[in-house]
Amino acid sequence: MNAPALPLYAYQQRWLADDSRFKIAMFARQCGKTFTSTLELVLDCVRAEALGQRRRWVILSRGERQAREAINEGVKLHLRALQAGFNDYEYGWAPDTRALEVELPGGSKITALPANPDTARGFSANVLLDEFAFHQDSRAIWRALFPVISKPGLKLRVISTPNGKGNKFYDLMSGHDDGWSRHVTDIYQAVADGLPRDIEELRRGAGDEDLWAQEFELKWLDEASAWLDFDLITGCEHDAAGMPEHYQGGPCFIGVDIAARNDLFVIWVLEQVGDVLWTREIVERKRASFAEQDMLLDDVFRRYRVLRACMDQTGMGEKPVEDARRRHGEARVEGVLFTGPNKLTLATRGREHFEDRRLRIPAGRNELRADLHKLRRVSSPTGAPRFVADADSNGHADRAWACFLAVNAAGGGQETFAYHRIAPDAELPRAIKRGAGWRAAKGIF
Repeated sequence: MNAPALPLYAYQQRWLADDSRFKIAMFARQCGKTFTSTLELVLDCVRAEALGQRRRWVILSRGERQAREAINEGVKLHLRALQAGFNDYEYGWAPDTRALEVELPGGSKITALPANPDTARGFSANVLLDEFAFHQDSRAIWRALFPVISKPGLKLRVISTPNGKGNKFYDLMSGHDDGWSRHVTDIYQAVADGLPRDIEELRRGAGDEDLWAQEFELKWLDEASAWLDFDLITGCEHDAAGMPEHYQGGPCFIGVDIAARNDLFVIWVLEQVGDVLWTREIVERKRASFAEQDMLLDDVFRRYRVLRACMDQTGMGEKPVEDARRRHGEARVEGVLFTGPNKLTLATRGREHFEDRRLRIPAGRNELRADLHKLRRVSSPTGAPRFVADADSNGHADRAWACFLAVNAAGGGQETFAYHRIAPDAELPRAIKRGAGWRAAKGIF
């Protein structure tokens, strides 16, 4: 007997064998949760076609990039392995929303598109919610979705890694006696079931205990002291953020976290588009010389229309700030000392932008999420608030402070210059004519 073209591990087989109407799972990162879930959809469609029936499945992903991956690296891969014929399409679902679809010869269809409350109520089909803990407005999506799949026989699948406790995925995963079939596969279970991974190597390479605990051990992290919880962070993520090619030529604001040795030197570039600050670029360097830091900053000033830059002036930042003000102008470069009150102002203004979703940051970057999440507010012995962050191989919340500095730079607003007519000599009061003001106006010193 030939070996199967797509070998499945025990935890994947358990998921596929479970035919419950409502099914939910947490899988560790890179353990094949989307691969396994899209295989179930494909097998269901192929079986239906063999019986002369049709199946309709919709995959709701957290963004268009993830929807495209689910179709191209999941659905199509399985159909080709099964040698099943299909046609694929791409079309506009709503303004700024693209849907990707495959159709089998008998009429069965699998469609993938970004999730939002409107797309969630726009169809009647079996549904897979992919990485549901990271969907924006997960509760609103759920309220719109669940009535749609209430028709008898329709199935609902929900998969994700954890993302804190402030989302609907946590509510569903932590419930009991409610008709849901629950599966949990952390990295230890996956390896025990045959997945070839070196756990200790991965843990050392992760370099961040919070990241390891959430993404691989599937733990619900305590969000109580985190200044930015994961729900706030992912709520501001966007696939188009962090790409310099999307710069529209508008006014830009920069935050610079100065560092040497083991911490990161970070330049965070924001472009003002309406009332939203879009991240256009994040420049990161470790162990960069001051000469290289100057060169990187000059390059950013050259490529963007920078109105204002806020730089960390604390300690070793004194000279870089002084040099930057000389090169780019004192009106455009401001040094910020990281005193307790100043850090509280920076962090508060930054979090307000996350809460109001007036900020767009790159999507799917685990090191960025971990850096933003590691910043914590604690009380000093005197009761005054202070901010701490554990240092690791990814830095010391350097990206977070660069982001807050850039937001602070944007908070300064744009300066407006006005010109006023100076009265002719005949209209000037005699006292002014005789005084220093008159002499200065006439160019007499």
